[in-house]
Amino acid sequence: MALSNDSKKDMHIKNVLRMSGFTLVELVMVIILIGVLSALGIGLSTRSSAFSPLLATQQLASATLLVQQAALAGNPFNTLTISQTGDRLVFDSGVSQFEVTREGATLSYRIAGGSYTNVPDTGFEIEFSPMGRVGGPVARESIDFRISGESQFDLCLSSLGAVYAGICQ
Repeated sequence: MALSNDSKKDMHIKNVLRMSGFTLVELVMVIILIGVLSALGIGLSTRSSAFSPLLATQQLASATLLVQQAALAGNPFNTLTISQTGDRLVFDSGVSQFEVTREGATLSYRIAGGSYTNVPDTGFEIEFSPMGRVGGPVARESIDFRISGESQFDLCLSSLGAVYAGICQ
């Protein structure tokens, strides 16, 4: 029994539809690449001498997102170390290190609604689980960050790994 031309066309279209799309590995690699490029782009724009709390807040959000995406991809660089040394805020993702001039501003954090503590010179580490959630310093607890200087900016890293402006609720 021979197939008609219409049946052959229908089978060809079904085969093409089955082969379209992206694999999970391709999608994860694109997400990681976007995170690295955004972190590099913000890092390059921090070369100015004036301190911007908003820029430091964006840098913290980008570095956090980069490390979270690495954890989701199974990368061993799943820890972000934040430190403030001299006149700089330093965000170290294990692969890349980004710095922002702080010009007297202070970065502090609090966990689970406690009191704010200044980020030490030795660093404050945030670890992400393979599910992209906060794994440390306290697993499944939100972390508030505050950048204080001439103005003040708050940033929340939720226990699920979402980063947004404002205080954690």
